[in-house]
Amino acid sequence: MQPRQFVRAASVVGSVIGAGALVGAAGATGVAAYFARKVLTPEPPSDDSVVRAYNDLTITLDANDETTSPGRYGLWVGGYETHARIGDVLSVEGEGSRAEVTRELLGVDYGELAVGPCRINGSYFVGPPAHSLDVDLTEVTYRGPLGEMPAWRVDVPDSTRWAVLVHGRGALRSECLRALATLQGCGINALIINYRNDVGAPAGSDGLYNLGLTEWEDVEAAMQYVLDEGATDVQLFGWSMGGATVLQAVDRSPLAAHVSRLVLDAPVVNWRHVLAFHAGLNKLPPVVSRIGQDLMRGPLHRNVIGLAEPLDIARADWVTRADELTKPILLIHSLDDDFVPFAPSADLAAARPDLVQLEQFEVARHCREWNVDSERWEKVVRAFCAPAGVQQGAAH
Repeated sequence: MQPRQFVRAASVVGSVIGAGALVGAAGATGVAAYFARKVLTPEPPSDDSVVRAYNDLTITLDANDETTSPGRYGLWVGGYETHARIGDVLSVEGEGSRAEVTRELLGVDYGELAVGPCRINGSYFVGPPAHSLDVDLTEVTYRGPLGEMPAWRVDVPDSTRWAVLVHGRGALRSECLRALATLQGCGINALIINYRNDVGAPAGSDGLYNLGLTEWEDVEAAMQYVLDEGATDVQLFGWSMGGATVLQAVDRSPLAAHVSRLVLDAPVVNWRHVLAFHAGLNKLPPVVSRIGQDLMRGPLHRNVIGLAEPLDIARADWVTRADELTKPILLIHSLDDDFVPFAPSADLAAARPDLVQLEQFEVARHCREWNVDSERWEKVVRAFCAPAGVQQGAAH
């Protein structure tokens, strides 16, 4: 199975360019505009496998790189109608399109399993009406610049330490639930947020992802919420694009003075590198990524891309800006990440060993380090986040 891509449809266009059918600035600019719009456009996730059979204890799926990965995962069936939790691989049989994998079926949170299309994901836990995560989630809203934003709140008695958790591009806030038991064990309250253009949240004026370059304002609003609730210490967690977003928040917001540390899981620390990587996956020449970035930040950002305001991707290059970082960072990333390449994380850690602690995983793909080795993930997060001299809670 090919790595997941921002722009699957562009591969056809890229193949044409690669064959030399389109040449010249005009052709490259048109493809670059298409590429940029696809990167920035929110789209529902697509199914990547099929449920072939199931019983009370096991489930059999089409075998691919996603469904045969080690660890514990969530499984969506029927859009968002059914969520199940799956465990270890029990067997893989067949070859090619006939290959199938049988895994442990650990539970169905809601809905009913059925044979048919499905998608595996890192959200092993989901929110209400599911009860598989033994944590009380309170639905709240916080006031963002675009209106009321939905969030989950988890309180720890007698604690004034808070974490704000930010999911990645195209994900749900349930992506962040994996961290909750660890945070509770550390005595840290949590606010798991939605941001603009999420389902159920206000849309931005252009309805497009801004790669954290405007979404940071929603994180700032969430920080204000927890400060109003009495927070004396704020930690920021970000997965994938959520990592890019919290980095912008600590760079731009005056509330960053209250932030003590960041936990970043498979974060985008250099958007230029990520966009070039995805252009390559789609067989697009490097010039397409460069032109696309120029269009995002240039005078044609509105007419060609549809952006309400220009996006300067260079501002999200923290490898180049490493000397501007001021907060301790726990950076968790897998060497085989097929969505946000590992190399910029390694470069950032090398540039700022005084601030950045890099925890390298090997086979976790994108944002699934907890899924592959939850014990290790929870151990390093507890060690980084727990207050000095306080007994750390056990892993969940």
